[in-house]
Amino acid sequence: MARVLIVDDAKFMRITLSNILKKANHEVAGEAENGLEAVRLYRELKPDIVTMDITMPEMSGLDAVREIKIIDPDAKIIMCSAMGQQKVVVEAIEAGAKDFIVKPFDESLVLESIDKVLG
Repeated sequence: MARVLIVDDAKFMRITLSNILKKANHEVAGEAENGLEAVRLYRELKPDIVTMDITMPEMSGLDAVREIKIIDPDAKIIMCSAMGQQKVVVEAIEAGAKDFIVKPFDESLVLESIDKVLG
């Protein structure tokens, strides 16, 4: 079981991910709707894993990954991207993200990614 911080500016996406995670007995440690909030909550909650949207107001997912990796070089972050954002996904991996999942979310792929990143 992992404690997960869900970061996405769309409430619907946060609910969808939350339901997938809870069904698999993971705990949702918290939710953020932008990168700034994600960095603040990461400090506060120390989650096992973060699912990070790429395109968000205030601070992008990419910038948030960079900030979180400064706080905790071992942070486990999974990027969530819509189709066709491959270039950004590569940047995210270079910034320190461990994996990525594509929207719309496929339940088995989400859980597979979490297991893979947790090792």
